[in-house]
Amino acid sequence: MDTAQDTAPDPAPDRAQDTPPPHQAVLDEVAPRLRRLRAQRGLTLAALSEVTGISKSTLSRLESGQRRPSLELLLPLASAYRVPLDDLVGAPEVGDPRVRMAPRSLPDGGTSVALTRGPGPLQAYKMIIPDRGSEPDLRTHEGYEWLYVLDGRLRLVLAEHDLVLGPGEAAEWDTRLPHWFGSADGRPVEILSLFGRQGERMHVRAKPRA
Repeated sequence: MDTAQDTAPDPAPDRAQDTPPPHQAVLDEVAPRLRRLRAQRGLTLAALSEVTGISKSTLSRLESGQRRPSLELLLPLASAYRVPLDDLVGAPEVGDPRVRMAPRSLPDGGTSVALTRGPGPLQAYKMIIPDRGSEPDLRTHEGYEWLYVLDGRLRLVLAEHDLVLGPGEAAEWDTRLPHWFGSADGRPVEILSLFGRQGERMHVRAKPRA
């Protein structure tokens, strides 16, 4: 008689086991890199074993990919080959976090410096806004903007609102609303601006213009 255990379907395969571990591609390249280095140095396995203290069989398995590389094995090899450990492993480079700032002139005057790299959903700028005259030229476009006044006095015209922001004050708005901003007193004003189609909102009150 068949039992429930005999007729039960096989359990579904564990798909997590089919997923290679992180950096597997980097580890797979260690073996051929070790073979190339030894060939370039003109060393035999016996000579390398004498220098590193690692057995010939272990070195052979490392170079064939049958032995998983470990720090205790790679450190003496890096020393023997006189190469940095990162070069021996072929670790991916870490990107330079510094932003190379290149000021550019704005079409209607002033200067803008991008503080972010790449085409992400949110972009940051440092801007110096000059006196743009007393007649605001209101504009609309897709997006959302948040700005913070670093120095000077900024006049912000937003739909029916006419505001003045001083250092330490911020404002945010949907850029589909008619808006304009410039110097409030004829002197340049320095601001930080965050712009994106979906920006993070920070609710900071601004005092109405007197």
